[in-house]
Amino acid sequence: MKGKATIIATPAETEPHNEQAAPLVIVMHASVGSGHRSAANAVAQAFECMKAEQAEGREQPTEAFPVAPKLPDGLEVEVLDVLDYGRVVFDGDKTASMFTGPTRPIYDLTWRFTLTGRLLWGGGSIWSHLMYGKFTELVRKRRPLAIICTHITAANVAVAARMLTGQRFPIVCVPTDYETEGLWPHLSTDLFCVATESMAETLRPRLVPEQRIRITGIPTREDFRASYDREQTRQRLDLPQDKRIVLALAGAYLPRPYVHFRTALDNLLPYLHTFGDTLHFVFVAGNDAEYAGHLRRACSDLGISDCVTVLEYVEGMAGLMAASDLVICKSGGLTVTECLCAQVPMILLGRAYGQENANVRLLTAHGAAMHVTTWRELLEALRHVSRSPESARSMLVNGSFLRHPDAARDIACAAIELANAEKDPANPLYKKHFLQFYWGHKPAHVR
Repeated sequence: MKGKATIIATPAETEPHNEQAAPLVIVMHASVGSGHRSAANAVAQAFECMKAEQAEGREQPTEAFPVAPKLPDGLEVEVLDVLDYGRVVFDGDKTASMFTGPTRPIYDLTWRFTLTGRLLWGGGSIWSHLMYGKFTELVRKRRPLAIICTHITAANVAVAARMLTGQRFPIVCVPTDYETEGLWPHLSTDLFCVATESMAETLRPRLVPEQRIRITGIPTREDFRASYDREQTRQRLDLPQDKRIVLALAGAYLPRPYVHFRTALDNLLPYLHTFGDTLHFVFVAGNDAEYAGHLRRACSDLGISDCVTVLEYVEGMAGLMAASDLVICKSGGLTVTECLCAQVPMILLGRAYGQENANVRLLTAHGAAMHVTTWRELLEALRHVSRSPESARSMLVNGSFLRHPDAARDIACAAIELANAEKDPANPLYKKHFLQFYWGHKPAHVR
């Protein structure tokens, strides 16, 4: 059974709860791109599924948690966008676009020499004093059992709120890429749930204690844990059974430089007829009906409608991925993780920056993906895969090393386990400080 998390869109929608309110877990993200929000919703969904299973006596163990911790009766799970609680409310996506346009080289330098360097941020109460008093008041009233954070800003705000309210709930940090920035509040959080051992190796030199690191993977929705019938999925979407399916994910909001992703696909279109005997292409435009119309007209004009299917929003993306033989996508942490969980090889298209460049390097180093930056490189990669299908199969095998389909459930279980544990009032985690920076050792990986 798939549950739905309660979503709180704005602080105005939050009603005060009395001391007898139901136990609460907050899963908090920042709307800077869709990946952080998707990860938060995935964890919330895992909680809801576990609640339903526990109520029916059919708990589903995972490898990490053969016996899942008992969820408290009446548990509520709320997903919050931390940006809604700021003194100044701003559009996270537009702000993120500022760092991926003309100023991208500055962002890359900052990432390379500061965010992945030795100078680290240990959290502090000043953050909430200046910007996030509304969230502190929410925490004071609601007294959550735990807060799970999928963005740096959310983590820092949660740390400050705990300090200012004198509470002792655990804070769980869940980075949603395959690298961790030095601005995560290492000294003031209870647990880091990271994707790989490589990420753990970047935390240890930054003075994160071993007992606060757990390799869980990046959380994905419950449907990425399921198995799918490829033939039925293809039949439902009217896709050919006798060709390999190449899925191009072009529906996400693509700020610069990812606007070039669609341009590369447009440049590729005139050459798709050369793959007509072996490959069938599926372009997903998402909610962008205008772009979907553009693709359909272009395919019709080029006479390639028989070898291309254009879809808009797809209900059941996990099934479509599982029914595909290759995915063309950008290098966002959630996107590539969904491909890994769906067991489909990837071609990562476009220049990557910051943490997404780290994603590219890790996946290609493991042989789990190919990376191209231009449409001509993409064309050559597709020709290679068409001639040598075993190359795609090898990516699939290599990618299995990074698969963690139970990540969302394991993160939920870890949070409840910490919430149930006895709290030591003398724990340095609860010590108040106004502002704290510290100096770590040289990171194991500086990408």
